[in-house]
Amino acid sequence: MSREPTYDWPVVESEAEYETGWYTGGYDRVRQPDGSEKDYYWAELPDAVVVVARTGEELVMVDQFRPTIREQCLELPAGIVEDGESYTTAGARELREETGFEPSGVSLLEDFWCSTGVLRHRRGIVFAEGLKPVDRDLDDNEFLSVTTVPIEDALAVARREPANDATIEGILLAQAEGLL
Repeated sequence: MSREPTYDWPVVESEAEYETGWYTGGYDRVRQPDGSEKDYYWAELPDAVVVVARTGEELVMVDQFRPTIREQCLELPAGIVEDGESYTTAGARELREETGFEPSGVSLLEDFWCSTGVLRHRRGIVFAEGLKPVDRDLDDNEFLSVTTVPIEDALAVARREPANDATIEGILLAQAEGLL
């Protein structure tokens, strides 16, 4: 695969315009390769983890309302990576807190940048197995129910509206690794 040469895009100015407690928003004024300057707006979010959790021949999913899109969504469990956590540690914690399943094994499938045109945000996809029931510990903004979906139906379920990128990515990556 051939790539074009990388150009130097010097940052002339960087400004964080607002802080929400959830993310920071701002812009970088950059000098483009032709010498012109342009503002590129961004939102910076903490790293997140998405958990593909297999229990037998089913995947664990959560059903929750997403106020941002005003839709009820069936998704893979997910959450923020806290300071000092790895994706696998965060994935095990989020799975336990949201679904009440403690995994005996968690492995990192992939980590990557998301929506690079506007976000400064990394996502890790982890695979969890050997699940045993434990008590849930939901955050004060989590109102969700736990369900399972047969593995053979998981991708079709994930593609139903309102489909979301993290759930589709997680299922496809786990399939590509031969885990589903």
